[in-house]
Amino acid sequence: MAIETKAGSVKAWVQGMRLFSLTASLIPVLVGAALALGFEGEVIWWLFPLVMLSAFLFQAGTNTVSDYYDHKYEVDKDYTYGSSRVIVDGLIGAKALYFGGLIMFALGAAIGVVFIAMRGPAILVIGAIGLLGGYCYTAKPVAFKYIALGDVEVFILMGPLMVIGSYLVLTGSFAWEVLLVSLPVGCLVAAILYANNLRDITHDLEAKVKTLAGLFGYGHGKYVYYVLVFGAYVVVAGLAACGVLTWWGLLTFVTIPIAIKNIKAIASNVDGSAERIATLDVETAKLHLAFGVLLAVSVALGTIF
Repeated sequence: MAIETKAGSVKAWVQGMRLFSLTASLIPVLVGAALALGFEGEVIWWLFPLVMLSAFLFQAGTNTVSDYYDHKYEVDKDYTYGSSRVIVDGLIGAKALYFGGLIMFALGAAIGVVFIAMRGPAILVIGAIGLLGGYCYTAKPVAFKYIALGDVEVFILMGPLMVIGSYLVLTGSFAWEVLLVSLPVGCLVAAILYANNLRDITHDLEAKVKTLAGLFGYGHGKYVYYVLVFGAYVVVAGLAACGVLTWWGLLTFVTIPIAIKNIKAIASNVDGSAERIATLDVETAKLHLAFGVLLAVSVALGTIF
């Protein structure tokens, strides 16, 4: 019982929340804010740090609750890669981590009350989808991660939903262009999770967890990763050609060498060895960060010039 309820140190909680991964929330909020620069009406900029904090809290809550259920259903073991390892290494008790995650969700939702008061029921709907989606990523009765829908959920929640939600909070408005610009963000954030699942195919099968990568197998599954990564660049090029983005959007192509490096790591791993792509999710997160920052900068430059 002591292990189950161990509170853990601040350092352990930083590890448990996976603070390094919170750039996945930073990018869609930045892109939404950059798009708000072009809004012709009033933009409430003092809400921006609150949007960022709420996004961080929801993702940190998702990360910690996910670790709890992965531990509960014996998905995470001492030899697997996927978790923060705070439970399996005895740094934080499982119950403590779970209730900590609930507190993070509650704090994020409390901030959302401010958004609802200022922007109306549309934000309530978006926030509720984000909250329930984050919790039910591993929590039953849905548990998207375990039924091969985790990648789709992450694409939606941390791509279009977060970009649109951020834009809506700041401007009080919606535009179809915002949805379109959010698509490459969704592609790359889904690629982070897919890289994780591609590495963990063997361990997930042992735990009877169904993932999209597991359904395809490594041989065919690697092509889904290619589509997600290169799809982001194709969408940006298409949006620039159609005038939704200015040609500044092609700044994102500076990150192509990072994408190619990741692709080569998968392609050269012919036997699907987990060890050889152990850090592929981290490397994909770096790509997502660099691409996302340049996308936000390009949107801002397109508005200014």
